[in-house]
Amino acid sequence: MESKTNLKIFPLTKKNWKDFENLFGTKGACGGCWCMWWRLKRSEYNKSKGASNKKKIKKIVKDGIVPGLLIYYDKEIIGWCSVAPREDFPVLDNSRILKRVDEQKVWSIVCFYMNPSYRKKGFTPEILKEVVKYVKKKKGKIVEGYPVEPKNSNMPSAFAWTGFASAFRKAGFEEVARRSETRPIMRYYL
Repeated sequence: MESKTNLKIFPLTKKNWKDFENLFGTKGACGGCWCMWWRLKRSEYNKSKGASNKKKIKKIVKDGIVPGLLIYYDKEIIGWCSVAPREDFPVLDNSRILKRVDEQKVWSIVCFYMNPSYRKKGFTPEILKEVVKYVKKKKGKIVEGYPVEPKNSNMPSAFAWTGFASAFRKAGFEEVARRSETRPIMRYYL
């Protein structure tokens, strides 16, 4: 098991855009997503897959908005965590499963993308702890995630881009709602 002490997390900015671009590669992480899935209506998202989604996320960064955090291990870019105030992800409210639990202001963790060689190595709980520290610095009071709780252990990690519930539990998150057998809503209260 890898030592997690060399794990560092930094907000995505214009300064480290190239690292993000290199991590996501020519395919934009997964099918041209460029982490726009929760930000765009489905019809717009489907039209924008690929280069257009990349332009949209780059504009967010150019406008000085931080759409998430880059994850480094021993100075190498290994992953991404999309975290921001829930209002930045309007598509969440269109989901009957992930709709708001209440009217409290939350920061939402909606996506992880890891370099394939760093998947299934136990990094997620430590990443989540760092995300909580980041949200605390930003004066957030609640961090909310929407992980999967797979029915069996054979679920490919590529389909668990919102994270696994077990990793959230290890990081101190608690379940606050479950409208689907496999999709708890979990929170960390600061």
